[in-house]
Amino acid sequence: MAECKLEPKIDAIQSWQSLKPGCLITNCGCSAEFKTGDWRTGLKPVVDYETCVKCGRCYIYCPDMAWEPRDDEMYEWNGTYCKGCGICAKECPAEAITMVSEEG
Repeated sequence: MAECKLEPKIDAIQSWQSLKPGCLITNCGCSAEFKTGDWRTGLKPVVDYETCVKCGRCYIYCPDMAWEPRDDEMYEWNGTYCKGCGICAKECPAEAITMVSEEG
């Protein structure tokens, strides 16, 4: 796995190297180790695949890598990483994603 060598562009931001170990993701591609879906907001995205235009914005804009590409050029939601932020629904140009309660 390649190591990230990105530095903050704003001097006011604390460098990630000075933070305590375990409090953030420090290597590229290691976010799969952090199961953030365990503390979701109580909402989850539901996709209407009939309306989906295969733009991939859900995948691109998701801050948690909770969308996985499928063979048919669509994207499948993965609840292991989703925190229920709703960014995918907001960014969907076809309004094919709706945020719904997980309780019912």
